[in-house]
Amino acid sequence: MLLHLQTWPEVEQYLQTCPGIILPIGSTEQHGPTGLIGTDAICAEAIAQGVGEETGAMVGPTIPVGMALHHTSFPGSISLRPTTLILVIRDYLVSLSRSGFRKFFFINGHGGNIATLKAAFSETYATLAELPVDGTDRVQCRLSNWFMGRGVYQLAKELYGDDEGSHATPSEVALTQFIYPEAIKTAPLSEAVNSGRIYGAADFRRRHPDGRMGSNPALANPEHGKRFYQVAVAETSAAYQAFLAEE
Repeated sequence: MLLHLQTWPEVEQYLQTCPGIILPIGSTEQHGPTGLIGTDAICAEAIAQGVGEETGAMVGPTIPVGMALHHTSFPGSISLRPTTLILVIRDYLVSLSRSGFRKFFFINGHGGNIATLKAAFSETYATLAELPVDGTDRVQCRLSNWFMGRGVYQLAKELYGDDEGSHATPSEVALTQFIYPEAIKTAPLSEAVNSGRIYGAADFRRRHPDGRMGSNPALANPEHGKRFYQVAVAETSAAYQAFLAEE
């Protein structure tokens, strides 16, 4: 059930039986020579819509640009500053809280969003506490990083071992290949390195000239992507339903 394809009376009717909404968020950033720039948003959106179909949840519009400042030395990458993203998330949640939503379940596709989203949740709680709107003291936000699910992690280790790496991974590339088989890319890959800490965009490109971090996306294929999709939707659906059931 996609929010942007509903009318306001349909949303009002939905809220009579469920206070929850799923919000997919990703990033628009480089993913190595073969990964789509929209990978993180594509993955989050597909999984969110799958969870919506599985659980009957309302799914909000995808937030496609996240906190990816460390990728901006690569052409095509777009980033919000952490402070900007915090305000965007806060304004989303305040608007939806005024409508009657109380349970906000973010399905995230980008590791760089995690710290900023958690800060945004705190900012939102503080803002809502100052509003004269009944029930906003019961607003709850939950972050679900699809790529960190136990089943997804185990499948990635089974299929790729250490070649999964930590950025432009074969698991996320495989998922985009399943979703957009017409957009599969190939290119020569240099030896990937995984050097740990990154201190900024220029530093990232010096350490990882082709954008990957210890990964071998050449191992990806659409059939793997289908398996990741099925596992991610199943375990994220269970997590969303458990969140709804919490007091």
